[in-house]
Amino acid sequence: MPTHPRNPLISSDPTVRGGRPYLTGTRIGVADILEWLGSGLTEAALLRDFPELTPEMIHACLRHSSDRGHWSY
Repeated sequence: MPTHPRNPLISSDPTVRGGRPYLTGTRIGVADILEWLGSGLTEAALLRDFPELTPEMIHACLRHSSDRGHWSY
């Protein structure tokens, strides 16, 4: 499970989620987090619904997206 050099909370592995970025130690995709936030789900709701998440993981998804400059997953 190689992590992204600038963000160890984000991993990519061709055998997990089709190689799309996901949160290290979970099978939750970065795109899923971004989609849920974009649809109006709050950070608090995500943390309640997914106890394996931390605020740092959610922020890592946002940073990962802004680092890429676009949403092509």
